[in-house]
Amino acid sequence: MIERYTLPEMGEIWTDAYKFQTWLQVEIAVCEAQAELGHIPQEAVDEIKAKAKFDVDRILEIEAEVRHDVIAFLTNVNEHVGAAGRYIHLGMTSSDVLDTALALQMVASTDILLTRLEDTIQAIRYQAQKHRNTVMIGRSHGIHAEPITFGFKLAGWLAEMLRNRDRLVRVRQTIAVGKISGAVGTYANIEPRAEAIACQKLGLTPDTASTQVISRDIHAEFAQVLALIGASIERFAVEIRNLQRTDVLEVEEFFSKGQKGSSAMPHKRNPIRSERLTGMARILRGNAIAALENVALWHERDISHSSVERVCMPDSCIIAHFMLVETTNLIKNLLIYPENMARNLNCYGGVVFSQSVLLALVGKGLNREEAYEIVQSNAMSVWNTPDGDFRKVVSSDPRVTEHLTPAEIEHCFDPTQHLKHLDEIYQRLSI
Repeated sequence: MIERYTLPEMGEIWTDAYKFQTWLQVEIAVCEAQAELGHIPQEAVDEIKAKAKFDVDRILEIEAEVRHDVIAFLTNVNEHVGAAGRYIHLGMTSSDVLDTALALQMVASTDILLTRLEDTIQAIRYQAQKHRNTVMIGRSHGIHAEPITFGFKLAGWLAEMLRNRDRLVRVRQTIAVGKISGAVGTYANIEPRAEAIACQKLGLTPDTASTQVISRDIHAEFAQVLALIGASIERFAVEIRNLQRTDVLEVEEFFSKGQKGSSAMPHKRNPIRSERLTGMARILRGNAIAALENVALWHERDISHSSVERVCMPDSCIIAHFMLVETTNLIKNLLIYPENMARNLNCYGGVVFSQSVLLALVGKGLNREEAYEIVQSNAMSVWNTPDGDFRKVVSSDPRVTEHLTPAEIEHCFDPTQHLKHLDEIYQRLSI
């Protein structure tokens, strides 16, 4: 049988071949449980394990006639097993196989996602440490605010991805649930002990109170965690896109030799990876909504969720996987321009240090309103002025110089005073 944790690619987990292999794992685990409980002969189980196999094309051929995927699967398996096949699926319903096997696919996908997410975390951590002291302007409302460092910006990304890792670890336990409880979940034709034994063999926990299906709030939670990971990546991508704008150009996606940005304009270097990630995050959010819609089923089950999950579950796992790999490569190879950061920081002669001047004046005894008016009037006089120099006009304003010495004014324009507590944040993140 295929080992669940050795698949090299996320996409393989969602192929028909892997799906049917997990169905066979579930059926065999239940047969083994039934034998341990003395309900079927051990010899029959040994024969089933030796002979059981399937052919994807044959299953699809049978399904085209019978219009039932599990029946088609069982028919094909029994073509290989023979007489002992009568013990396969004993006391079970289709959803026992489908939902338990889907849990195996989701768990296997989550294990791959955790590995890729860890790669992303390490890429962010490395850049956050490397640019711990790379000073740049912080922005609010898209407008220059006060100095930060690029490493500090990345520290926020790191904290967010660490939360995403915790969410993914938690949801892995939530989704690792199977059910072998029969037609409406009452164990009318199979013992709860068989479910417990089979689930243990599969690395799952029996559902607490299944109906004919495992309740879809579990699957919706999984989809929402993937959507949250996508939303985080989108936040990072939007930030990169903004910082790559020609009039900002503080960071830039790596542009390889021979790469072209536009069919019409040879000069273009576009943030295509970040834009692609932004779009994919929208798909994850849409799939999370679809998963929430799947929670409300009729009575003990219907199959309105099935068609949705056949699309959104593999798509979400594959998209989240691609996004993590792409994000890791994007951050590892990000081009960072400290000189442009310094240029933008000092726009209009350091007008972004206005609060430092304001607080210095208040510290000298001025009331806040008076100090604010003095500083704002100087800031507005240089705003949107090509040769505007805030430091110069402040240093020549008698309303300021009668309270602050040249050294005190100079200290107001020292960006390191804004960074004196960043070490505490880095310590929280173990950077």
